[in-house]
Amino acid sequence: MSARIFYIDDSGAESTGYVVYGWAEIDLAQWNGALRCLLDFRKKLYADTGIPADYELHSTQFIPGRGTPSVRPAWNRRKTNRRQVAQKALSAIASMPGTRVGAVWRHTTNKGRAYYDERAAVYGALLADLDARLGAAGDHGIIVMDGDGSDLTYQREHRKLRLASRHIVEDPWYIGSHTSQPVQAADLLAYTAYQTVQRHPGKDFMWDWWSQRLPGAGVPRRI
Repeated sequence: MSARIFYIDDSGAESTGYVVYGWAEIDLAQWNGALRCLLDFRKKLYADTGIPADYELHSTQFIPGRGTPSVRPAWNRRKTNRRQVAQKALSAIASMPGTRVGAVWRHTTNKGRAYYDERAAVYGALLADLDARLGAAGDHGIIVMDGDGSDLTYQREHRKLRLASRHIVEDPWYIGSHTSQPVQAADLLAYTAYQTVQRHPGKDFMWDWWSQRLPGAGVPRRI
């Protein structure tokens, strides 16, 4: 019997109809080593690129070229630099001990409130899958997400689980992504999975990142 911590983030957009969740699942007994892997990556990244370890690598801002992450102005001017960093970050995630990663997705034609209801339903389906897997192994899990907990959508899905038999412990725990390397990792996983399944022509440079950088993960799964 063991415990696991799941860092989960969402991606997708109402305009495209995609709902995507990506996650990094860490065996709590190996959490220290997993975090050390990310911290070592950030230390080397600063030495190589001038991006401080406390700079948030937020995929939708960082990869397209927004902001000035590096203290070296010349580095910031080349978008290809950012793409290389994102790929190296995925490789670092793949090498974290005691860690497995995954993603699920769904496409919908719903708009407005119905789209966000669909997003909640996809999360509920993912939650049920994770809970069942933990139960089959006799394990328990904790879910950590970006945010402050003011959006009760995810809490409601957790409370639909049957208390007597659930293996996901508590409501989701929230941590601001700017303070957490594993939450930033989940953000990158979700965004990469989104580009993998959506295949937008303008993001074709990302289409194969998931398969190339996360070879042990399996393809993002339609749910």
